[in-house]
Amino acid sequence: MSRTETPPRGQRPRPRRSQAPPPRRAAPEQIFHGIAVSPGIAIGPAFGTSEPPAEVSHHKIPAADIEAEGARLEAAIAQSRKQLGKLRARLSLLPEDSQAEIAPLIDAYIRMLGPSRLVRGIRRRITEGLVAAETAVTEEADAIAAAILATAGDDSTGRRRRADEVHEIARRLIRNLTRQPYQSFSSLPDGAVLLAEQLRPADVALIDPSRIVGVAAAVGGREGHTAVLLRALGLPAVLGAAGIAEETVRPGAVAIIDGTAGTITLDPSEESLAAARRAVSAFARERARLGRLRRLSAETIDGQAIELQANLELPRELPLIAQSGAAGIGLLRSEFLFMNREDLPDEDAQTDHYRGIVEAMAGDPVTIRVLDWGGEKEAESSGGEGILPGFAEANPALGMRGIRLLLQRPDLFETQLAAILRAAIAGPVRILLPMVTSLAEVRAARETYERVVRRLRRRGERLPEPLPPLGIMIETPGAALAADALAFEADFFAIGTNDLAMYALAVDRSAADVAALYDPLHPAVLRLVQFATEAALRTRRPVSACGEMAANPCFTPLLIGLGLRSFSMNASAVPRVKQAIRALRADDCARFAHRVMERGDPDEIRAMIDSFPGGFPGPES
Repeated sequence: MSRTETPPRGQRPRPRRSQAPPPRRAAPEQIFHGIAVSPGIAIGPAFGTSEPPAEVSHHKIPAADIEAEGARLEAAIAQSRKQLGKLRARLSLLPEDSQAEIAPLIDAYIRMLGPSRLVRGIRRRITEGLVAAETAVTEEADAIAAAILATAGDDSTGRRRRADEVHEIARRLIRNLTRQPYQSFSSLPDGAVLLAEQLRPADVALIDPSRIVGVAAAVGGREGHTAVLLRALGLPAVLGAAGIAEETVRPGAVAIIDGTAGTITLDPSEESLAAARRAVSAFARERARLGRLRRLSAETIDGQAIELQANLELPRELPLIAQSGAAGIGLLRSEFLFMNREDLPDEDAQTDHYRGIVEAMAGDPVTIRVLDWGGEKEAESSGGEGILPGFAEANPALGMRGIRLLLQRPDLFETQLAAILRAAIAGPVRILLPMVTSLAEVRAARETYERVVRRLRRRGERLPEPLPPLGIMIETPGAALAADALAFEADFFAIGTNDLAMYALAVDRSAADVAALYDPLHPAVLRLVQFATEAALRTRRPVSACGEMAANPCFTPLLIGLGLRSFSMNASAVPRVKQAIRALRADDCARFAHRVMERGDPDEIRAMIDSFPGGFPGPES
C-alpha cells in the first residue's frame, strides 16, 4: 500500500581514534502499510525470502509428442503428490489446532491431483489441443478459476479460496514440470521475521511458529487460505504490503510486524521499539481477557440473553468454533461435500459427515443449510456431468440456484434430507432452505421432507423426535417482504445479510467498479431486516442474523434494537461480539434502533453507529 520514512532520532557520540571504527549509521525508520490478517505484535530480525519465477513455455506440440507430454505430466503429478505427502507428515510438529486447520487443505490438494476435473482437463488439452504440458496446466487452471469467480453470490470469499486452490496446484505442477526450486525457510534463525513477495498456503505449512515470530508479504488479502493458515498458526501477519519485498532489507535488521494495525516497521526508532514492546504486553492481556469471555454468557447488562453461534464452511474449522465459545453452529454450508468429486456423495457418505460434525458439537445445536448450488459451484464440480448436465445461465445469481435447483432435482434433495435426518440422532439439528422466494417453494420442500421421513420410517431407520425444524433463509427482498406469510410455513428464519444487501441494491460487491455501492447500512436493507424480524416475532418464530452484519460488533446495538436475539458469524468474531453485548442494555438498543430507522441517509446512519455511547471495536483484525 504505502511506505513512510522517519529520519534517525539521533547518533551515538563519535568514538576516539584509538577505538574500533564507528558502527554504520542507523538506517532511517521505514513504515509499510498493508492488510492486517493475523493479530498480534512481533519484534525480531528481518530476513527476506524469494522464489525464482517458474518459466512457462506456451507452445504447440506435434501429435507424435502427445505420449511424451502425457508422461511428463504424470511424472509431475506423482512428484507433486509425494511432496504434499511429505508436507502433511511435517504437520505433527505444529500445534494441534494448526494441524486441524492445515491438514484438510493439503488433503484437498492431494485429491485435486487425482481423477479431478482439473487433471482431466489438462490431459484433454494435451491430447486434443496439442499443447505442451505446462501450457495445458496454465490454461486449464485459469479457465476453472475464472469460472469459479464469475458468478455473484454471498460466498465470494469461498469462491476466491477455491480459485486459489486451483492455481496453487497448477503452480506446483508447473514447478515440477520445469524443475524450478521452491521457497525454503530452513536457513532462517530462531526469532526471525519473514518478509516475502508472496506466500502461498503450502509455503505457510512449512513455517515453524516456534522459530518464525511474524510474517509480512507484498501480495495477499485477509480472506485467502494464506491468511487463514497464518491465523491458525497464531503468527502476527500483514499481507498486501506493497513494496515490502522490493526493499533491500539488511539481513538481521530489526522489524516490527503489527498484525492488528497492518503495519511493518523496519529499523524502528527507540521510541517505536518501546511502543511495540508495550503493545506486545497489551495484546497478551487483551487476548487473555477475550479468552476468559468464552466461559461467560452472552447477556446484556439488563439480563437479555443473546445466542451467539458460528458459521461453518469446512469441517476443519471445528476447533476454531470450540475455542470461540460459540453456542452451536448457526449455518453449516453443506457445499463442501460436493466439491472436487468424481460423483455425487451418496446418503451414507453424507450421513457420516453430518453425524461427525453433530457429534463434535457435543449437544450444541447445528443448523445445516441444504445444498446452495450456484453457477460458480456448478462450474467447479468435478463430477463428469455436474448437477444439471448441459445447463448454463447468463446470470446464475438470478437463475437456478438454492431451493429452485433442489426442487428440480428431487433425487438430490431427498438424499440430502435423508442423510441429515439420520445424522440428527446424534444431537439437535435444524434444516435450512436457501434462496426461498415464495410460499410454493416452502410447501413443496416440506412435502418432500415429509415424504423422506415416511420412507425412512418404512425402512426402519431411527429418527429423532421431534423431527428437525425446517427453516428458510431470508436473503432476497421478495422473501423479506413476504416474511409475514412465509412465517406460517417455515419453522424459523435466518436472515442472510450479505445476499440481502446484494439483491436489494443490485450490487456485486466483488466487482470493483460497483463495490463501493454495496452498503448493509442502506435504509432499504435495514428496513428489509426490520420487516422480516418483526414478522418472525409476531408469529413467534425464531429468527437469527448471519453474515457480516452479525459479525461486526459495531452493528450489534442496532441488531439487538431491531429485535434480533440470535446471531451466527465466523468463529473469530464471537468473542468481540460477546464483549459488545455484555456492555449493552437492551432498552437502550431499542431506542437507538428507533432513531436509526427514522434516518434515510446511510452516511448519517453510519455516523450514529460510530458514535453510539461506549463505542465498540471493529471485527477482529
